[in-house]
Amino acid sequence: MGGELVFIANDNRNNGSTRNYIYHTLKEQIITLTLEPGTKISEKEVAEQLKVSRTPVRESFLQLSQEELLEIYPQRGTFVSRIDLEHVEESRFVRENIEKVIVKLACEKLTDDDLFQLQTNIAMQETCEKKDNHEKLFELDDDFHKILFSACGKNRTWNMLQLMSSHFKRLRLLRLSSYLDWSIIISQHKQIFELINKNEPDKAEEVMSEHLRLVVFEKELLKDRYPTYFK
Repeated sequence: MGGELVFIANDNRNNGSTRNYIYHTLKEQIITLTLEPGTKISEKEVAEQLKVSRTPVRESFLQLSQEELLEIYPQRGTFVSRIDLEHVEESRFVRENIEKVIVKLACEKLTDDDLFQLQTNIAMQETCEKKDNHEKLFELDDDFHKILFSACGKNRTWNMLQLMSSHFKRLRLLRLSSYLDWSIIISQHKQIFELINKNEPDKAEEVMSEHLRLVVFEKELLKDRYPTYFK
């Protein structure tokens, strides 16, 4: 966390793809906390790094502002938004209630190939724990849940959740980077997998609910540890 904003210049991008590149690069670095909450960023500096006009930069900033990842203040500048715990709780609430249904549906719909994907994902999570690779573990955590949605034919629902989960994601990544007990997350994924495999939807729903409530119990600890990161 706390690194500098980095772009890789590419003269072959047109204005539209440049805008998309800036947007996705900024969003990734905000979500992964490479750009810390509260960091000031400048249209001018980004445009100069990429040797482009400020128009695609401004458009990217506006899009990220609409997603509440940037805060734009006239005369003061643009800042990476601080983590809003009300946004975190709302995203967690929506995910919990949707994923409780998804995991019950998964008990009916998952194929052997889907179950193999989950097993492989969990094995990779265990490797990440051994290697202390919290960023890859974060990706695999997301992928585990995405597999469930995809197997149930709910990809659009998953994509919708991603649009409102940016603050929730940052808190989750902060948790992983703080070396709070990773084994709890992996253990719960294993339980969810086993309960789906055994076709025990009610128990799977219960574990999924517990899994998505981890941040409820840990957010105050993280707020105390990183007070400047929070709104």
